[in-house]
Amino acid sequence: VLLAIGRDACTRNIGLHTIGVKINEKNGKVPVNDEEQTNVPYVYAIGDILDGKLELTPVAIQAGRLLAQRLYGGSSRKCDYINVPTTVFTPLEYGSCGFPEERAIDEYGKQNLEVYHTLFWPLEWTVPGRDNNTCYAKIICNKQDNNRVIGLHVLGPNAGEITQGFAAAIKCGLTKELLDETIGIHPTCAEVFTTMDITKSSGQDITQKGC
Repeated sequence: VLLAIGRDACTRNIGLHTIGVKINEKNGKVPVNDEEQTNVPYVYAIGDILDGKLELTPVAIQAGRLLAQRLYGGSSRKCDYINVPTTVFTPLEYGSCGFPEERAIDEYGKQNLEVYHTLFWPLEWTVPGRDNNTCYAKIICNKQDNNRVIGLHVLGPNAGEITQGFAAAIKCGLTKELLDETIGIHPTCAEVFTTMDITKSSGQDITQKGC
């Protein structure tokens, strides 16, 4: 049984209308520009009330820190809302960083992307004999930018740990070539990202026979 509890943006009764700050009437969230500035130049918003942004505590902390540095420290750094590592801590974890495939297609065009993917079998599943084709890994590459990795997705044990590590590499401009040149740690789940060679467009079989 899954109990899913949503959250509302409680912005309608705090006086925003008095000073002219616009909100999305549908969900109560606040539209901002890339510097967290609302339609009223001297009013900023950060965190879960931002319209179209991620509802994640570390994102709010980072955005707030960077906003303070821009306002009072002479910085120009903005919060990156795309390359954010995140994980769903279900019994089989799902981790991602960067673009989902559907949004990447909308942003760059399907013809400009190459998607590599594979199923994989974690070592710890070999003894209990669990299904060897349940875990999944995928990277989305921008062919127009040296096959730069713009999306990474993994479904399997310790997905959060895997995603956190690769997130730093993605921020540094990770490419498919660099992944191919990286020596994997055998037999870890993360190793699968260093050995991917089947593209989604090829239609080839991605099932595995062992770890």
